[in-house]
Amino acid sequence: MNTFSRHKDTFWSVIWIAGLGALAVWDIAFLNRPALELLQTAFLNTMVGSLLVVVLSLVFGWVTGVALYFLDERHRLLYLSFTFLLNVIRSIPQIVGILIGYVALTILIREEIIRSDLMQLLWVASTIGLFVFLEIADLVRERIAHYRKLDFVDAMLCCGISEGRIVNREILWKNSRAHLLQKMVTTFGAAIFLQCSIDFIVSVGLSTDVSLSNFPVTLGSLLAKLDSKQDILAIGTAFSNFHQMLSLPFQHLQGISIAFIIIFTLLCMYQISNGIVKRHKL
Repeated sequence: MNTFSRHKDTFWSVIWIAGLGALAVWDIAFLNRPALELLQTAFLNTMVGSLLVVVLSLVFGWVTGVALYFLDERHRLLYLSFTFLLNVIRSIPQIVGILIGYVALTILIREEIIRSDLMQLLWVASTIGLFVFLEIADLVRERIAHYRKLDFVDAMLCCGISEGRIVNREILWKNSRAHLLQKMVTTFGAAIFLQCSIDFIVSVGLSTDVSLSNFPVTLGSLLAKLDSKQDILAIGTAFSNFHQMLSLPFQHLQGISIAFIIIFTLLCMYQISNGIVKRHKL
């Protein structure tokens, strides 16, 4: 395996940071100040929300996977009930489930139960995490089942080490970190995609009253604004006019910047995840 293949994840991490840095310099130079501040806020909210999804999904997935392992061995009825509940969540399409979460958030905002942007981001992250954490839970169960077949688990049990310590520390923390990291990267990409998609749908497709509920601005909601949509449409018309193509990075920078951040980030997350798989031969 050549050096690039071994360090593909690091290479694409640098590419992602450098690409976003170059775009930031260009926007600072040519994007008007109000639009720049709005773009910075949208980018920060999107990244924070997606990171919250990763953290919550990891916690939910880890706890759920370990709980299912112990329930399967000791409380069969509870195991079947818990599995049924998780299967109900699996049966709900992610987009539909997250939209239901947004409807609930709208009601909570109107009733002034949730006011701060951070609490709104946390609610959205929890909603998205609810529909993506099962992949991490499945991974946790698969890793436990794999190592449970090996002799070292029985040997540690004979030495008096608790099964909970073996599962959480020896199996998951010490021997499955690379698998969990790879899944966290893919979850981060999925969170960005889902958040931007749902925010775009909410901003474009719902009523004016709902749109004015003061959701935190994200890349998806900012892309749905008229200025951004006109910037994106300008890309299509520019193919028939070379001079307009040259003016795109200067006159239509807001929409192009948003589209670039979303697409470029999703591409880099895919490559980073693939690089982790190849480096650790998962």
